[in-house]
Amino acid sequence: MNRLTRAVAMASARHPWRTIASWVLAVAAVFFLAAVGGGTFVDDFSAPGSQSSRAMDLVNSNFPEAAKGQALVVFEAPDGTTLEQDEVGVATALENVNKLDHVATVTDPFQAGTISEDGRIGYSVLTLDVPEREMGKPAFATLSEGVTSIDAGDLRVELGGDAVFLNAGGGSSGHTGIGLLVALLVLIVVFGTFVAAVLPIGLSLVAVGAGIGGITLMASFMNVSVSAISVAGLVGLGVGVDYALFVVARYRENRTAGRDNQAALASAMGTSGAAVVFAGGTVAIATSALFITGVGVLTSIGFATAIMVFSSVVAAITLLPALLSLLGDRIDKGHVGRRRPVKVAQETAWWRFGHRVSARPWPYLLGSVAVLLTIAAPAMWMQIAFPAAGDAPEETTHRQAYDLLTDGFGVGINAPLMVVVDLDTPGVDAAGVKGVAADIAAVPGIVSVSDPQTSDDSDTVVFTATPTTGPADPATSTTIDRVRDVIPGNVYVSGITAVTDDLNAQLSAKLPLFIGAVIAVSFLLLMLVFRSIAVPVKAAVMNLLSIGGAYGVLVAVFQWGWGATALGLDGPTPITSVIVIIMFPILFGLSMDYEVFLLSRIREEYDRTGDNTESVARGLAGTGRVVTSAALIMVAVFSSFIFSPIPSLKMLGLGLAVAILIDATIVRMMLVPATMALLGNANWWLPAWLDRILPRLVLESDNEETPTDVVTSPSQAFASEPNELVGR
Repeated sequence: MNRLTRAVAMASARHPWRTIASWVLAVAAVFFLAAVGGGTFVDDFSAPGSQSSRAMDLVNSNFPEAAKGQALVVFEAPDGTTLEQDEVGVATALENVNKLDHVATVTDPFQAGTISEDGRIGYSVLTLDVPEREMGKPAFATLSEGVTSIDAGDLRVELGGDAVFLNAGGGSSGHTGIGLLVALLVLIVVFGTFVAAVLPIGLSLVAVGAGIGGITLMASFMNVSVSAISVAGLVGLGVGVDYALFVVARYRENRTAGRDNQAALASAMGTSGAAVVFAGGTVAIATSALFITGVGVLTSIGFATAIMVFSSVVAAITLLPALLSLLGDRIDKGHVGRRRPVKVAQETAWWRFGHRVSARPWPYLLGSVAVLLTIAAPAMWMQIAFPAAGDAPEETTHRQAYDLLTDGFGVGINAPLMVVVDLDTPGVDAAGVKGVAADIAAVPGIVSVSDPQTSDDSDTVVFTATPTTGPADPATSTTIDRVRDVIPGNVYVSGITAVTDDLNAQLSAKLPLFIGAVIAVSFLLLMLVFRSIAVPVKAAVMNLLSIGGAYGVLVAVFQWGWGATALGLDGPTPITSVIVIIMFPILFGLSMDYEVFLLSRIREEYDRTGDNTESVARGLAGTGRVVTSAALIMVAVFSSFIFSPIPSLKMLGLGLAVAILIDATIVRMMLVPATMALLGNANWWLPAWLDRILPRLVLESDNEETPTDVVTSPSQAFASEPNELVGR
C-alpha cells in the first residue's frame, strides 16, 4: 500500500497544475451531472416487508390522492371568542392558502367537523399536488412561511403535520463555520505558521464540495436521506482536516530533519499517506455496512459518508501533494508566536507520561476502565424512540401546530394510525370493513375511528384510528400492538408511530449482524497490518467502551434531561434510534484512525528496539500531540452540530464529540499504553500457521534513514526513523 500511495502522490507532485486542473474539471463535471440528473432527497424510514410498509405500498398504488402529502392548517381564535364568530376570516385565510404553490385542496373545518369542543381551535386538511417525497425541504419551508405569513386578522394560523415536521429545515452552516474556526486555531498552535494551518482547512472544504456533488449524483438512482449531506459533511470536514494534518505534520518534520522538499514529501506520503488510505478505507467500510440494516435512510447515509471519506482520502494523496509541491518553502510562511526549540524525545512530556503509564500500568488500566464504565453506565437505561413535532423547538410552526392540536383535540390527534384493507387478498371483504372498524374502535387506547374510504377500483379501503396518546409515547406502541392483534391478515396498520415501531423492530433484528460485521472487518484489517491477535481484540473492546461512553452521555443529557436547557432544549427528549445506529460505524471507524496512527509508531519502535516499555513511551512521544490535536479538531467540528435547532443533529454532534474526546484521551493515551505494557511481547503474538496464510500488508515504509532521537515538530505525528511496518 505504501508504494502505491507514494507513487500516486509523487506523480501528482511532479505535475501540480495538471493535478489541480484535473480536480477542478472533476468537481465541475460531478456538479454538472448532479444538476442535470441528480435526484431529490427523501427519507425512507420503511422497514421492507413490515405491515406499515405494505400499507403504504397499497396506498401509493391504489389511492393516488391519498398518496400525496398532507399537512394541517391549524387555527386558533383569540381568548374569549370562537372560530365560528370569525368564520369569514377562516374562509379568507383558506382561500389564500389555496393559492400557495403545491397546494391542491384544503378542507373546510366547519363542514368537516374539525373544530374543538370549545370552538377555539380547528384545523383544515391541506393536500399537496405532489407526493411528499417529491417536494423537498426548500418547498416545505416556502409553504410553511406562506401559511404563517397570511394576514388572518386576530386569528392565529400555523402549519403542522408529520410531513411538515419531517421536512423541516435546520441549516447549520454557520455553526460549522465556528467549528472550522476553532480547528484553524488548533492548527496554528500545532504548526506555528498560518500557511500550514490553512492548508488542511482548504483541502477539507474542497473534498467536502466534491463529496456533496457525488452524493447528489447518487440521489439520481437511489433514495437518499435529506440528512445525508449534513451527516456526511460533518464527518467529511473532520476527517478531511485530520488526514491533511497527519500528512503535513510528517512532511514538515522531514524537512526539519534535513531532507529536501521532494524527499520529505515522498517519505510523508509513503508513511502518513499510506496510514491515511488505510484509516479512510476503514471508515468507509464501516459506514457502508449500514446497508446490512435494510433501512433505506441508513443505507443512503452510510454510502454518502463513505463517498465523503473517499473524497477526503483522494484529496489527501493527490491534491495535497500537488499543493505542497507548489508551496515548497512557503509552507513555513506566516509564522505565529515565538519559535520553540527542538526537543529530544526524552525531554517531551508525552515521553515522560508514557514511561509513567508503562511503569505503573495497573492503576491507569483500572482507573481508565472505571471512568469509562461510569460514563457508559446510563446507556443501560437507554430508551430509543422517534422524535415528534412536540420535540421540536417552540418557535417552529409545526411545534406550535402540535401544541394547539393537543390542546384542542388531545395529543392522540398527532399520532393517527392509518388502517389499510387490501380487498384483493383473503381476509375481510368489503362488507366486513365496518366490523373491523368497530373492533378497532373498541381497542383500549383508541379514542375514535374515521369513516372508511374506498379506492376507485374498489380494491383498497383506508380509514384512520386516533389513539389517546402521542406519537413518541410507548403507550401508543402498545395500542398499535393491540390493534394488530384484532385485525385480519389483509388489514395493515401504518402511520408515523407504526412506521417507527416497525423500523425499530427491524433494527433490533439486524443489529447483531451489523455490529458483528463492522467488528469482524476491523479485526481482520488490524490483524493484517500488525500481525497480532491481541491488538485487534484490544481495539474492538476499547472502541466499544468509547462508543458506550457516548451513548451514556446521550442518555444523561437527552433522555434524563441533565443540562438539556443548556443545549436549547425544553427538557428531556427521546433518543432517536436512527442516530444511535448511525453513530456506531462512524465512531468505530474514526477510533480505528487513532488506533492505527498510535500503534504503527509503537510497533515501529518495538521492531527497532525490542523494548516494549520504551516503544510505548516513544510511540506516545511521537504521536501524542498530533493525535490530541486531531481529536480537538474533530471535537470542534462535531460540537458545531450541538447548536443545530434539530434535536437529532444535537444528539449526533454531542455523541460524536464526546466519543472522540474519550477515545483520544482516556483510551489512546492511558488505556492502550497500560494494556500494552502489561501484555509485553504478547502484544505482537500471531500463530505461525495463521501468519503463513495471511496476506502481508505494508502500511508504512520509509526507505530513507533520518535521525530518530529528535522530536522535530510540535505535532510529531511519526518519528524520522525508517517506518517499516511489515508483517512478521
